[in-house]
Amino acid sequence: MPNSAFPYRLYLVISEADCRNSNYLQVAEQAIKGGVDIIQLREKNLSTEQYTAKAIRLKEITDKYNIPLIINDSLETAMNVNAFGIHVGNNDKRPTEIRNAWKDCQSLGYSIEFIEQLQNKETQTADCLGISPVFNTATKKDTIREWGLEGITAIRSLTSKPLIAIGNMNLSNAEAVIKSGADCLAVVSAICSAPNPEKTAYELKNTILKSLQIQ
Repeated sequence: MPNSAFPYRLYLVISEADCRNSNYLQVAEQAIKGGVDIIQLREKNLSTEQYTAKAIRLKEITDKYNIPLIINDSLETAMNVNAFGIHVGNNDKRPTEIRNAWKDCQSLGYSIEFIEQLQNKETQTADCLGISPVFNTATKKDTIREWGLEGITAIRSLTSKPLIAIGNMNLSNAEAVIKSGADCLAVVSAICSAPNPEKTAYELKNTILKSLQIQ
């Protein structure tokens, strides 16, 4: 069964660029109505001031629906807006540093690129692990490897921490990813670029829930 300490099944990773011709705030709200449980704001090329301003606007929506807001990479932005948590990768501030600096962090996510990382202190400090990418995707180009379904299964066998699968997640592979051991699907383009984000989120969420019942 999925980890009850991490009750989120459909995780939206959003940026203004990924939403293309749609307003990212409207996409976020529609996705929440469709079933998204948690949202991460990921903006790579903004100043802290710009990032914070954008996060404040998004947090007004997530707070309205009681949805946790995660900030990607920027500890300062996460603390500025009193976010629910933060998600970092290997080239960002280390989880041990974040834990020391931000005592109120409720969710510290960390992306795994090598199986050996499961043994290190940074991974052990994190609350949940991002398996990135499961499948290669244009939205994230700075990756080391593609994990595939076998990678999820391998990591699942070595840790009890919640696993967030990201990388070209969509309706065609959602069931297989959950059955391979992921607790949660992190979706970018499938929702952000969808003509109807609410409908897509609804379909994804129901696929995930049905897959969990099968296990």
